[in-house]
Amino acid sequence: MIETNDTDILILGSGGAGLLAALHAYKANPDLKISVAVKGLMGKCGCTRMVQGGYNVAMSDDDSVERHFMDTIAGGKWLPDQDLAWKLCETAVTRVQELENEIGCFFDREDDGSLHHKAFAGQTADRTVHKGDLTGIEIINRLMEQVLALPIDRLEEYRALALVPNKKGDALAGVLMVNMRDGKMKFVRAKAVLLATGGGPTMYRYYTPSGEKSMDGLAMALRLGLPLRDMEMVQFHPTGLLAGKDTRMTGTVLEEGLRGAGGYLLNGNKERFMFDYDERGERATRDIVSRGIYAEMRKGNTTPNGGVYIAMSHLGVEDVKKKFKGMVKRCADCGFDLAGGLVEVVPTAHYFMGGLICDTDTKTELPGLFVAGEDAGGIHGANRLGGNGVANSTVYGGVSGEAMAEYVSDITELQDPNEDFIQAEIDRALLPFTSPVGGVNVNDLREKLMDIMWEDVGVMRTAEGIQKGISRVEALQTELLENGIGAENTVFNPTWHDWLNLYNLTEISLVIAAAALSRENSRGAHCREDFPEPGTMEDSYFTVARNQSGNFGVTHTPVNFSIIKPGESLIDDYSETAPEVKH
Repeated sequence: MIETNDTDILILGSGGAGLLAALHAYKANPDLKISVAVKGLMGKCGCTRMVQGGYNVAMSDDDSVERHFMDTIAGGKWLPDQDLAWKLCETAVTRVQELENEIGCFFDREDDGSLHHKAFAGQTADRTVHKGDLTGIEIINRLMEQVLALPIDRLEEYRALALVPNKKGDALAGVLMVNMRDGKMKFVRAKAVLLATGGGPTMYRYYTPSGEKSMDGLAMALRLGLPLRDMEMVQFHPTGLLAGKDTRMTGTVLEEGLRGAGGYLLNGNKERFMFDYDERGERATRDIVSRGIYAEMRKGNTTPNGGVYIAMSHLGVEDVKKKFKGMVKRCADCGFDLAGGLVEVVPTAHYFMGGLICDTDTKTELPGLFVAGEDAGGIHGANRLGGNGVANSTVYGGVSGEAMAEYVSDITELQDPNEDFIQAEIDRALLPFTSPVGGVNVNDLREKLMDIMWEDVGVMRTAEGIQKGISRVEALQTELLENGIGAENTVFNPTWHDWLNLYNLTEISLVIAAAALSRENSRGAHCREDFPEPGTMEDSYFTVARNQSGNFGVTHTPVNFSIIKPGESLIDDYSETAPEVKH
């Protein structure tokens, strides 16, 4: 027997996007019934609280919204949706003021009381405001306090299994979920649903997102046949902690502010090498630095664990301890001295630029479905600038809350769901209980997937490697589907949820590979060694992937240069070169 529940607005995810959406929807109409569902505990899981570096906002004297926009477009290699990018840069100014003056966040300041802006790679002005190197915790804690003070329904430890269409298939009826605590299925009808589950490319050997991230939102959108763009664009952060195989700390990001402050990257011979790959050295964009490190790794110029070093001691040991207190402690916990010694790092899968296509009001092509945060595609194009991630989540989280409140104001009745679709999705979720138990361990399969994606569809790609990766992932998915996990027990069953996580990861991995095979050039995070040229900026296109009867069809759509064209600028004498490091 499936439980049912009705609400006006259902928000999937409680990161920066989900919580801002709840607050803005409530502010727009306090009479609405608003529900927030999260796979973990509100404010205690997800990626927003893990943000270290900071929040990009053009509020310093030498910066402007136009400059922020140009850096975002240039950093994204002219693939971003320009209307989305402009709204991000413009709204970030008022959103930071809201976070401080209404939500209660407090960011670091200069002696005169103005916000402190630090340097981040790929940006032509110091525009990243922060709370030390624990910015995400500051933001998510204050947002959580605000939401908990309001009459907003909380569905904690509820896993979303499927976006459910109405009987006609022309609108969203609600979401099928499972209560992880008691194992019971629950269908929640809603007038509007926000997909804000976060991305999280955890299908790679090294990754930074929280472990429960498994591309659930995009997998649900894919199964419903919705269009996903830029799916080949997986951002690797250059400096993931490389602490060895015996700790889960490996892959944890050491934030970009280290390089922005003047940190050095050294190969195994303890020589700086980034100027061999880009004139900006360590302050080049993340894609370039990741490829530089990967190139050194392939040459064998590596550290004992197979990566490279980051060095900060030349900036002053005490200054480093003061400015990067959180990371100094994190490294010390793993036996490394960040302030005075050398720390091993490796490119680590960090952020997903691809996502569900939407407009500037976060609406998707399916009426009733909205999307914000890392689940949304188009904002960052081929490469996200450090500091634009949490800005994206909070900016468009607020936008979606207002848009949903307006949308549901004209809706008088909830949609009736497609019952056959619900049953099919329940059967899919329960499949591992009906398949014969084999000798395959789910965690072993996930480890295998991480190696496949790192080796075949990782930092550097070729057609031969991608095709090999597709075959290997398909074989792994078949193995997963053919091996059960034992007698049915849906009550807080970690193995079952590991199975569901891996199923979603394999589906999205296949789409990443299909889009990567389709793009026969190198742009931003996507590097094809067999097609090293970026192609002309004027002919830029983005990939669009859809699930068509079980096959992932990928098409190309020309970028709409709605605000600025390649070769033009909103700023006189604009240069993509970052300013000199300020100490």
